[in-house]
Amino acid sequence: MKAFCMVGDWRKTPSLERFADGLRRVMTANGYAYIVEPRSDVQLVFNFVDPLQPRHFHREGKGTFVVTVVENDQPASDILKAGYPILVRSLGNMMIYLDASSVIPQTYFITLEQGCYLVRAEDNEERFYQRVFERLRPLATAKLVIDNRFDPDLPEALWQGDQLTKGINRAGKWLDGMNLLPTPFPLEELVSPRELRHIKRLYGIGGLSYGNLSARKDQNRFWMSASGVNKANLERVGEDILLIKGYDDKNQAMEISVPPHVKPRRASVDAIEHWMIYTEHPQVGAIVHIHAWMDGVPSTEINYPCGTLELAEAVAEHIRRADDPSRAVVGLKNHGLTITGRDLEDIFERIDGKIIPQVPMS
Repeated sequence: MKAFCMVGDWRKTPSLERFADGLRRVMTANGYAYIVEPRSDVQLVFNFVDPLQPRHFHREGKGTFVVTVVENDQPASDILKAGYPILVRSLGNMMIYLDASSVIPQTYFITLEQGCYLVRAEDNEERFYQRVFERLRPLATAKLVIDNRFDPDLPEALWQGDQLTKGINRAGKWLDGMNLLPTPFPLEELVSPRELRHIKRLYGIGGLSYGNLSARKDQNRFWMSASGVNKANLERVGEDILLIKGYDDKNQAMEISVPPHVKPRRASVDAIEHWMIYTEHPQVGAIVHIHAWMDGVPSTEINYPCGTLELAEAVAEHIRRADDPSRAVVGLKNHGLTITGRDLEDIFERIDGKIIPQVPMS
């Protein structure tokens, strides 16, 4: 059963309550059951927060997406800069920012990938809420693949890595040198030092850097940068770099070989995407994902979140259509690029001088 719920105070103002009622109507009209109390099988949670003291919602289910909803009557010269810190501090996957500072309130969507989209009010209220739902649909329908199964079976000869992990280390430094690792926004400019420390604790982030990279080890395994690590300093096997050895379809979990003496970090949420590409295309030797853009590249049509089966399948389909799947460049709508290569050096030679730091949003 597809289900959603609402938490927080959506009755704080008449306009916020009216918006909550509209969300409830459009979600139920599109086949989602409204659940009063949160539970583990709920796909979507609307978390209504105070813009000055946003509280995060504790997910009971790993497949639950959270949409932060905030109403702010204070004028903002830049909606994105006003809303992004609230989104991050509330641990939302997406934000609905209701700008109530003007006579006609405006509804914005803000994403973690730096998107900011205005959904304009209409005379037809139900049509307006249907347009709101279309922005929510990728979250409401997606399936996360974020579980990990760690097996302490990595051969001792690989505990210190190999030539491929050294290559990943160099590639991470290249990305850093190209200024492609920072978060979409310099968080230190948007939040206080105290808030930044809090965000790092909540997200489990070690180094604030985006993107990921991987290199094929053999037919069924590949090395990949771990989640929440500084990609400019990838050194420790089992912590900074992981050996992905498979995908458990039944339990929707990535299978990872680690040294028995290491407390491993989690795999990147994009591991399922890399696994699909390596499995289908034996000639692919490396993959790089960056939050940047290149002109003229084919792109996915729907803005699915990172770590979802749907995003992985959409990217895999574009790789499949490429003239040479081993040297493909695919745009991820409102997100970034996934680039395949014979090896990491091949990828960096091909993208040198062609990268556009700002991802176009639509």
